[in-house]
Amino acid sequence: MKNKNLLDRITTNPEVMVGKPTIRGLRITVEQILKALAGGVTTQELLEDYPELEPEDIQAVLLHATELVSEEQVFKVS
Repeated sequence: MKNKNLLDRITTNPEVMVGKPTIRGLRITVEQILKALAGGVTTQELLEDYPELEPEDIQAVLLHATELVSEEQVFKVS
């Protein structure tokens, strides 16, 4: 799946999870998935815990995070 198609899986809606980025409008936030992965939960465990998720959703979360970090600007503070 192309990056654009993956990123289309990440949606924001002010009426869903107070506007946080979610996966396909589900009540599962990008933040929840990233925290779980950072905590050692495997992709397989996530897919078992959230049967509505697809493997591409996890890829989309990681790509979304990568896009945000790559846009970050660092300024030297003296």
